[in-house]
Amino acid sequence: MTMKNLDLLQAKKAEIMNKLNQALKDGNEEAFAQAFTEFTETIQEAVMQEAKGLVQTVDTGVLAGRGVRQLTSEETNYYQKVIEAMKSSNPKQALTDLDVVMPKTVIDAVFEDLTENHPLLDAINFQNTSGLIEYLVNVNGTELATWGALTAEIIKELTSGFKKMNMAFNKLSAFLPVAKAMLDLGPTWLDRYNRVILGEALSNGLEAGIIDGTGKEMPIGMNRQVGTGVVVTDGVYPLKNTVPVTALDPVSYGTLISGMAVGPNGKTRIVREVIMVVNPVDYLQKIMPATTIRGADGTYVNNVLPFPTRIIQSTQLAVGKAIIGLANSYFMGIGTAKSGKIEYSDEYRFLEDERVYLVKLYGHGEPLDNTAFVYADISGLQPAVQTVTVSGTVQTHEVV
Repeated sequence: MTMKNLDLLQAKKAEIMNKLNQALKDGNEEAFAQAFTEFTETIQEAVMQEAKGLVQTVDTGVLAGRGVRQLTSEETNYYQKVIEAMKSSNPKQALTDLDVVMPKTVIDAVFEDLTENHPLLDAINFQNTSGLIEYLVNVNGTELATWGALTAEIIKELTSGFKKMNMAFNKLSAFLPVAKAMLDLGPTWLDRYNRVILGEALSNGLEAGIIDGTGKEMPIGMNRQVGTGVVVTDGVYPLKNTVPVTALDPVSYGTLISGMAVGPNGKTRIVREVIMVVNPVDYLQKIMPATTIRGADGTYVNNVLPFPTRIIQSTQLAVGKAIIGLANSYFMGIGTAKSGKIEYSDEYRFLEDERVYLVKLYGHGEPLDNTAFVYADISGLQPAVQTVTVSGTVQTHEVV
């Protein structure tokens, strides 16, 4: 397929992303591999076409203005060594002996791209753990200093406010088919291609895990039970019970989210804003009719809720369901492994004259407590009903 510029990528991207999502839901590894290969080929061609168009441009300001990121010295050194290894007479040995790992700044740049294009990843507590194996997070969200006796009680209080997470629980692998011709374009363009592919691989894997991860060899989803007393079977965390939601009026909505005000250990916390994650189909058929009102001037106002709420659409959530909760109470840490190695194969894509290399990322994600998210059933959600006062009487009518 021929791609003349990156703008044309968007049309093809939507079609391929649907294939990827369906393959993930069906557990069809072959279909996923085929769709992902199609996607990488599309991006590869787009990047190479763009590079050819700018090959004579040496002004860094012009390149930056056209979306080409300028590399740090560490990044340049990393990509240069990867290119040299992959172009050597014995690539397998050269990559085995490679003494550099993917710089933290590359992953940070991928994160920046992700948060711009995926609102769910922008909303949650997303951290680059830089290859750390264990990570401490605050689960109380309140001040930990207390009045009273010293030593034991204070130590107990501080200890109860933190959770240790093992970042090595999960491994996210991405295969990157690289045309050998692309290696001649240099570090900058290999970085651009690398970040786009990693970004898409991460976005699909992360959203699926954050929303509906079982906890077995993947993150624990927002719709799963966590905390003391939860029975985990063969590494799989149980689903939360769904809460039927038929209306989003102040009383109903306030009651729905009131449980979030009680955090771990029974402590109360202030709830200032929540997120509502829904499938795009449900947004148009359920949420939009239930959160749209008509003003006195006849115009419509969308996403009107009685409490500050950020509505996020995600294809990873099942139709008929919604997740409402505290975004900062979901932690997702991911980064490169300190001892990470790049592996490659010429045999896998030999006929296409492509070299495939594998990048491994380690991380883990889970809700910080069990009351931070509500798993809602919105299949019976009704359209908004607007109250109108006429000459001292109160009437209600559905907004149309």
